Amino acid sequence: MDDEVNWLDEQQLRSWMRFAALLVVLPGELDGEMQRTAGITQFEYTVLAGLSEAPGRTLRISSLARFSQGSLSRMSHLIKRLEKRGWIRRELDPADGRYTNAILTDEGWAKVVATAPGHVETVRRLVVDALTPAQLRHLGDISNRIVQGIDPGDCPQQ
Repeated sequence: MDDEVNWLDEQQLRSWMRFAALLVVLPGELDGEMQRTAGITQFEYTVLAGLSEAPGRTLRISSLARFSQGSLSRMSHLIKRLEKRGWIRRELDPADGRYTNAILTDEGWAKVVATAPGHVETVRRLVVDALTPAQLRHLGDISNRIVQGIDPGDCPQQ
């Protein structure tokens, strides 16, 4: 059976184990910091921030799910929670009534504006400042390559 498996060599295994550790540690740190400082999850912030950058602060819920790497079901539950807080409202898409848009409210915009500086500080402390500019560019290129390998239709984040 070992003959059929293309096992990782020592260097590949070491690199994979460090990357796997990063996949566990970094999201936990980002989420924990976001919850302590802003009272929301990293996923909630990603959705709010994505809407804040969209034209008219509006996106189809399906597009928002793709942007945030969340399922439609997860997005639907999140939208309901954010609506209860007054940060998002839903409306049928006027261009195509089969779709529903999520719209960032003024209260939601205020939450993003209040939360963004702390988030940027955390990202800078945990990732950006730990790398040289060249390493950071490589990280972006590597991340894009991995994401494209998983989902070739995913648009690269510039």
